[in-house]
Amino acid sequence: MSDTQPRRGADTDRRGGRSDLRRGAVAEATEFKDLVVAYARQETVEPLRNLGHDLAFGISGAVCIATGILFAMLALLRGLQEISIFNDPSEVAGGRFSWAPYTIVAVVGTIVAAIFLRQLVRFVQRRPQR
Repeated sequence: MSDTQPRRGADTDRRGGRSDLRRGAVAEATEFKDLVVAYARQETVEPLRNLGHDLAFGISGAVCIATGILFAMLALLRGLQEISIFNDPSEVAGGRFSWAPYTIVAVVGTIVAAIFLRQLVRFVQRRPQR
């Protein structure tokens, strides 16, 4: 047999079909699967990583803001408790208006929370709908 003539069975499978076509179909299917997996990874995993990054910064920022507001409210409460109108030294339990600093701080805290909620609602309404 010469080298130019194909050997019988070299390019055919058991059923008599051509194995080159079968290998081509398997290669195409494998390439398609790899393409779908790469696309799914690009469209799901990478955006989730970015979302996690943004979420981490958002949560840490929210914790810092909440801590700052908490300390500001405590400072306001302590400052109001030092005012002599609320703290009569002649009475042991405080003054007649010893409840007033707590009420004032509660009202201020409620106003601050309402401002934050109003801004959140405005932000959500301004966002484009998908």
